[in-house]
Amino acid sequence: MKSRLILPFLALLFVACSDYESFSDNPSFRLVFSQDTIAFDTLVSTIPSSTKTLYAFNNNKNGMRVKNIRLEGGSQSHFRVNVDGRYLVDGSWDDFEVLKHDSLVIRIEMTPPEVGTNEPLYFEDKLHFLLENGAQQSVLLSGGSIDAYIKKGLIVDSDQTLLTDKAYVIYDSLVVNKGATLTLTEGTRLMFHDKAALHVYGRLLVQGTLEKPVVLRGDRMDHMFDYLLYDNTPSRWEGVVIHRGSLGNEFYQMDLHSSLFGIIVEDTEEVKPDESKPSVTLDCCVLHNIGGDGLRLTNCVSKVTNTQISNTLGHTVSINGGCHDFVYCTLAQFYPFVANRGDALHLASAEDGGEYGLLRKAHFINCVITGYGEDVLMGEHIPDDGSCNYLFHHCFINTPEVDDVEHFAGCIFDRDKKKDEEEKLVRDQNFVTFDTENFIYDFTPKDSSMIRSLADKNYEGLPLVDRKGVSRLADEGPDAGCYEFVKPTTEEGKE
Repeated sequence: MKSRLILPFLALLFVACSDYESFSDNPSFRLVFSQDTIAFDTLVSTIPSSTKTLYAFNNNKNGMRVKNIRLEGGSQSHFRVNVDGRYLVDGSWDDFEVLKHDSLVIRIEMTPPEVGTNEPLYFEDKLHFLLENGAQQSVLLSGGSIDAYIKKGLIVDSDQTLLTDKAYVIYDSLVVNKGATLTLTEGTRLMFHDKAALHVYGRLLVQGTLEKPVVLRGDRMDHMFDYLLYDNTPSRWEGVVIHRGSLGNEFYQMDLHSSLFGIIVEDTEEVKPDESKPSVTLDCCVLHNIGGDGLRLTNCVSKVTNTQISNTLGHTVSINGGCHDFVYCTLAQFYPFVANRGDALHLASAEDGGEYGLLRKAHFINCVITGYGEDVLMGEHIPDDGSCNYLFHHCFINTPEVDDVEHFAGCIFDRDKKKDEEEKLVRDQNFVTFDTENFIYDFTPKDSSMIRSLADKNYEGLPLVDRKGVSRLADEGPDAGCYEFVKPTTEEGKE
């Protein structure tokens, strides 16, 4: 009885398997590809890319045979291809089978070639599929390459200026030893590998220009997702550390982004904070998209002008003791990846002159201090006996409004409107661009922003242009923060 049931079942199973594994050379059959182009980003020459995946689907009612898969560039191609576990030998391989409703899994990598010039090189290849039925199909492969100096454990022992003809890729950190000065001139590009940092025990001079800023960034130039560059995400590299006792560090027209921390300035050793001997000066700089503190200043002297520090997981600016002047700065705490972010500005003065010293001076003139939080300005152990000289003069601040003209003179407080107030802009609504999908930001104020014409133009020693070289005196009054409003030139740019 059982054998009579088993035999028909086996017959059906045999027919089903035979049908499933049957192949056809029907001339109308084609593969369907998950993408018609595999595009790699522009990468540093000689350094292999990450792997991209292409699927070749057989959506037909029978299996298909692929007679040959080959790279048009053959063994000279800059691409490497693996099809279902088999690498194409010299760019070619024969005889692949694709069952019905199945697919080939194709892994593609690229090793960009050396360019030999300052400009990037863009190149293409094609992956050709010759089917048993005679049909031919192709997928385009493209990529780009730039040359760079590859440096591992670079140590600067004497005064040195880095070259600008191509970028530097830094492994194992860059160290400026005590007694040495490292100068980075306009157009210098430092791309740090994962966990690499810039350690300064001597002195660092950054001398960029508006047209050719000095750029400090991670070395990942590809996309994390189709819509998101690694360069637009934080913690791609470590950051800059100005070590204890290092003085006279100057940063001008620098773009530092996507690091674990921005700039950490350690204390000044036995030197008492003295405004004539600053540890660090920043002018017309950007520190953005950072996985820790943006600028951390400990018992030192600093002067920061026309500078944007923004979107940090830790405090955007953290000040622990010392003497500090911030003029026309934008401190914007809109870190998008988590809600538990630090303050836009955190001030601390050590109790009894302890761990990191007293906060002797903290002046913020014509600044913007804002963010997503209800209150992004915090103080810790700030004495009320007058020993801490702190001042917010004509600033736009996201903190509860206070009636303290001695310390908050001419300020506007960035708060949600009350029921009896007119509609007003708050927080991110004050700025031109907030693309939270692609993480692209422009902290230039809108025309209707409350930041407009807030700054005091008569304060002594103020710069006459903003971070981008726009005149502060071209309209009815200068704006707070590091950017002046610029009238849109197209309909698209209007509010």
